[in-house]
Amino acid sequence: MRRANMEKVKEFLELSEEESEIVSRLKIHPNRVGHEPSFYEDFVLRGIRVDRVEPGFVSCTFKVPPRLTDSSGNLATGAVANLVDEVGGAVVHVDGLPMNVSVDMSISFLGTAKLNDELEITSRILGQRGGYSGTIVLVKIKATGELIAEGRHSLFGRHASKL
Repeated sequence: MRRANMEKVKEFLELSEEESEIVSRLKIHPNRVGHEPSFYEDFVLRGIRVDRVEPGFVSCTFKVPPRLTDSSGNLATGAVANLVDEVGGAVVHVDGLPMNVSVDMSISFLGTAKLNDELEITSRILGQRGGYSGTIVLVKIKATGELIAEGRHSLFGRHASKL
């Protein structure tokens, strides 16, 4: 039974010849100078517009694209988790140091966003101790202010030496 299910999943995920050709032509541009981009970074981050950055605060807007919706046309919960991870990590990032690593993430899904909804995503630092940081990320529909998700995100990263 388990093997049959795995075969069904494998068949579902296989690309047609036409889809394979389309994927092979994708151009992925670096989003960090000196680093090769990954397909994941381009897929998740494409379309995010940073509106405001202050110490301990980041605000972004994002229009829900078809590639991140589920079969019902709603923003996929996995896409919300990726947005919480990326924007929560951005608020604690320090240029010149490696990205922090997610240690824990908790997301409350409070509503849904539809295809082409414009979202406002804000993140702020809740606190820091040593290499650990805690952030909160709010995902809202920009036009109505409706809260779609609230994420709490804990990260760990190296800090600059005080020597």
